[in-house]
Amino acid sequence: MCLWKKSDWGRKGPGAREGSPDDPRSPGSSPHLVQVRERIRINGQPISPELFTKHFWRLYHRLEETKDGSHAPMPAYFRFLTLMAFHIFLQEKVDLAVVEVGIGGAYDCTNIIRKPVVCGVSSLGIDHTSLLGDTMEKIAWQKGGIFKPGVPAFTVPQPDGPLAVLRDRAQQISCPLYLCPPLEALEEEGRPLMLGLEGEHQRSNAALALQLAHCWLQWQDHHDIWELKVSSPNTWWQLPLAPRFQPTSRMQHGLRDTEWPGRTQVLRRGPLTWYLDGAHTTSSVQACVRWFHQSLQRNERPSGGPEVHVLLFNSTGDRDPAALLKLLQPCQFDYAVFCPNLTEVSATSNADQQNFTVTLDQVLLRCLQHQQHWSCLSEKQASPDLWNTPSTEPDGPASLLLAPHPPHPTNTSSLVFSCISHALQWISQGRDPIFQPPSPPKGLFSHPTASSGASVLREAAAIHVLVTGSLHLVGGVLRLLEPSLSQ
Repeated sequence: MCLWKKSDWGRKGPGAREGSPDDPRSPGSSPHLVQVRERIRINGQPISPELFTKHFWRLYHRLEETKDGSHAPMPAYFRFLTLMAFHIFLQEKVDLAVVEVGIGGAYDCTNIIRKPVVCGVSSLGIDHTSLLGDTMEKIAWQKGGIFKPGVPAFTVPQPDGPLAVLRDRAQQISCPLYLCPPLEALEEEGRPLMLGLEGEHQRSNAALALQLAHCWLQWQDHHDIWELKVSSPNTWWQLPLAPRFQPTSRMQHGLRDTEWPGRTQVLRRGPLTWYLDGAHTTSSVQACVRWFHQSLQRNERPSGGPEVHVLLFNSTGDRDPAALLKLLQPCQFDYAVFCPNLTEVSATSNADQQNFTVTLDQVLLRCLQHQQHWSCLSEKQASPDLWNTPSTEPDGPASLLLAPHPPHPTNTSSLVFSCISHALQWISQGRDPIFQPPSPPKGLFSHPTASSGASVLREAAAIHVLVTGSLHLVGGVLRLLEPSLSQ
């Protein structure tokens, strides 16, 4: 992520493209959850449909006028949106642009800013391996590609190998790289910083966001970052610790008031509680599972009937669904539901959530493969001892000790639906006061598992639903559960 300043743009506030933290209430999102306009924001708000349409066609026609026969007729989807974001920020004269890379960094189309104010690298994970490489070190090399000579950069604690790669990349181009101290180091004695986002992993993200914001404020006040008093090099790969400072009241309010749909989000609707998290890598799914378990522990167990736990999952691209599902297995779901990232089966569904590079048959086949992986994992389910014996490994089963109720004697029942709407209809059984779709198609729930499960869900005193594996899936669910997001 880079912060980019252009002093002669005038004053129109901050612009953000792709997941920026410039506005605490509504960060940008990549991929978008419901509408593509979420990707480009000014002053924290998605650009209006009118502004999007105006600049889309202006850019499209300009590219049409200047194209030649030696190149593709038009930039690909992400590149076009990146060009459009820069075009909009220039035309609308924003003060500050917060830009998050799409994939990797070194060769990403966002990496054209020669002299950003500051750069940041958050916690690394294994993802997009066909493009970035299959090890954390290879991915760290790609991420370090956003570093620029003389431009300060910040990162958070990483595994030793990737951190060494980031350090070497920075040293090769004389980029001052700092390690963010933990959030606790910035807290006043007895006054912890409160986060609006749930999950322990968000504290690392918050520490990085504070350092980037602090660096920007220092730059704006014409303070030289090199004159900041920093700690001596850390023994951890000889990276200096970023300066400790007292977050301003606005920073504290920003952290506290942050809302980020689709990330550790909880929606309580009558007997249903929806847990929405777009985790799609092994590290993020591990964090998701910990958050889900902690959330369940805070709930009072119902006394008027059974409590049912449901998983709604999908995974796309080159990710390993078996590895992700294995991490979710200890949650002991009563039902596992799989569906593609299609809100409706109809082709007239929201175009902003369509993937035109795959067919319905392909995505349904992948869902069936997910179901097969889940069945195999259920058959190999660990003995009850796993739930009661702490592991001595730092990342072992003890960190995922999540049984909110005893392991089941039988395998989890699983179902595949052709779209998100049908999956939600089966899970909610008409008990969500906001999601009230028309009657399901005849025979939709005729499968024995669907039929028997429907009776269980109708009688349950509480239904806890974890939606994860794909941000596109979470976005489709939110579009149905929160209709206002489509407006």
